[in-house]
Amino acid sequence: METIFNVVLPVFALIFSGWLAARIGILSGESTDALNKFVFFIAMPVLLFNVVATLDPKDVFNWTFIFAFLGANTIVLIVAILFSMIFFKRDLADASLFAMGSVFGNSVYMGIPLSMIAYGNPGLSPAIIASVFQGIALIIPVVILIELGVNKSSEGAGTAIKLARSLLRNPLMIGPIVGFAWSLTGWDLPLPVATFSEILGGAAGPCALFAIGLFLYKKPLSEGVGEVGTLVILKLLIQPIIAWVLLFHVFTVDPAFAKVGVLLSALPTGANCFVIAQQYDRFVQRTSAAILISTIVAVVTLSVILNLPIMASFKGQVLYIF
Repeated sequence: METIFNVVLPVFALIFSGWLAARIGILSGESTDALNKFVFFIAMPVLLFNVVATLDPKDVFNWTFIFAFLGANTIVLIVAILFSMIFFKRDLADASLFAMGSVFGNSVYMGIPLSMIAYGNPGLSPAIIASVFQGIALIIPVVILIELGVNKSSEGAGTAIKLARSLLRNPLMIGPIVGFAWSLTGWDLPLPVATFSEILGGAAGPCALFAIGLFLYKKPLSEGVGEVGTLVILKLLIQPIIAWVLLFHVFTVDPAFAKVGVLLSALPTGANCFVIAQQYDRFVQRTSAAILISTIVAVVTLSVILNLPIMASFKGQVLYIF
């Protein structure tokens, strides 16, 4: 547990720093919106562009692994949307944000480091591949569903036109698409562009986590406890179980990739969910609470998962981290 705690602690520290800044009056609640706009419109699109643009398409298209990993994501996404709409009476936009929190994990700040700790360098490649394809393949449909929910008052052709305009202006769509187009050229990014992208994109995660702390100040975590609890169960329990079934028993996946896929499926809800919720001003309090609570609970659940015999290191030894 000490190893996982060392990875989780910086995430807590960033959230707490935002909360403390609000508590002592350095920043106000209005700063949350400003920080979130910076992440949503500037830092995160640059991060997505940089990650995708520097990939070699020939090295990352492990289709069996990708289909199995995204299959688990998609199943949970659909189940979560339906569950939210049926049992919590949410509209499509809120249900999509609920589902996003049930699927998207904190892969950059927890998933990739934990994969390296658990499995060494062989764990790095599947962790990066899974994180990138999750971002590309699932953020786009989630954003489309949110836009459909937000723009439901329009009818017919008007809805389609408004949706198309919203998507074309959405920076989370533009960043990875432009990055993928660049990667197809086979060219390296010019050094000044690469350096700029790494510096600016690197600010996305810390600023988003800091903004969560700012937002949570004086917000009751007990609000919507049933909804948040369901989201956390879907994220930390249901998704890794489905991923285990698909990666180990349905698809023929390299064991090294399969183990990392299960590990990434068991991560707590990522800060990008809060960024999108805040931008649309939908499901914000519950999303931020889910991020904090799932991160706390994941200290235990990830420790259990990593000590299962099936998740043993590539040398065949169980990873004891307690």
